[in-house]
Amino acid sequence: MALPGLMRLDHIGFTVPDLDQAHAWLVDVLGCEYLYSLGPFSSAGDWMSEHLNVDARTVMRQLRFYRCGEQAVFEVFEYQADVQQTVVPRNSDVGGHHVALYVEDLDDAVAYLRARDVPVLGDPTVSAGPSEGQRWVYFLSPWGMHFELVSYPAGKAFDRDPSKFRGDRS
Repeated sequence: MALPGLMRLDHIGFTVPDLDQAHAWLVDVLGCEYLYSLGPFSSAGDWMSEHLNVDARTVMRQLRFYRCGEQAVFEVFEYQADVQQTVVPRNSDVGGHHVALYVEDLDDAVAYLRARDVPVLGDPTVSAGPSEGQRWVYFLSPWGMHFELVSYPAGKAFDRDPSKFRGDRS
């Protein structure tokens, strides 16, 4: 059974400590297109708690939307809150995450990031198994969030023969 009417991913939302810093990095380094801003938002009652699962006194200073590439849309928030975690989770932490960006030429993209002093975590990795044909590498935003570059211009092994890798799962 599937979620009724599910069509596609619409956007990815994440919170940053400094929206102006994030804006500069998303636009000037990644090349995202700034779309629009909303906010600030706050509530005298429990709306913030009820709808966003944050402390009721939290203020969403602003949120901005960006288009990155042909499909990805980022909804980027900056909050002011009395109770707020400020340590970015590691990938191994519960709630850990990353945003993967597909590029045509991984080596060219890595060189571009390194020339702009973006922390790239190691050298590109060559995948095996169902992901054979893919290369990838992680990099960090100025606020420490994990991003990934991924490329598989000739496709992945899974794309060529999905039945080989599915086993008894559907």
